[in-house]
Amino acid sequence: MKKSTLSIISLVTTVFLTHSVFASEYAEALNKLATGPIKEWAHSEQVISAIKEQNKNTEKLDQSKIDEMDKKWRAETDATARPMIEAILGNALSGYLKSVKNDAAGLYTEIFVMDMKGLNVGQSDVTSDYWQGDEGKFKKTYGQGPGSILVDDVEFDDSSQTYQSQVSIAIVDPASNTVIGAVTVGVNVEELE
Repeated sequence: MKKSTLSIISLVTTVFLTHSVFASEYAEALNKLATGPIKEWAHSEQVISAIKEQNKNTEKLDQSKIDEMDKKWRAETDATARPMIEAILGNALSGYLKSVKNDAAGLYTEIFVMDMKGLNVGQSDVTSDYWQGDEGKFKKTYGQGPGSILVDDVEFDDSSQTYQSQVSIAIVDPASNTVIGAVTVGVNVEELE
């Protein structure tokens, strides 16, 4: 092999290994956060009741309607008039999630709660899409049952200018012990203890 090819392979290997070490460095702290503080506030009455209420309204939606809603949401992210986004950002659950984020003093970069279809119920900040149901954060939590946790790799987030991991957990209705939704939390790993 040429020297330049070996240098490129070495660089790629170093970047990959550094990224893997960087991600695993925080795994224990992120899992502890998921099973402790995040689980606690994510299973509050505010979150449970908001998800249950939305599930009543969305349980019969078909995929074409979900796609239509998601398309509308995406269009609104760049628009001046944003009725769909403002309705979610202005609801009581979003207010609660904003206060949870603010109380975390920089640890959380974003929080959003999803219903049984993977649709946003409430959020601290605007998400790029309304439907999360096709993503791992939903499939690997809601789709896997009670106690499911997904801790994503640590990546640099341009919008928050932080290194973050998305931590997602299934949300369980304590009355029935069934999964009713999920939550995803952006965690600024530089703020972990």
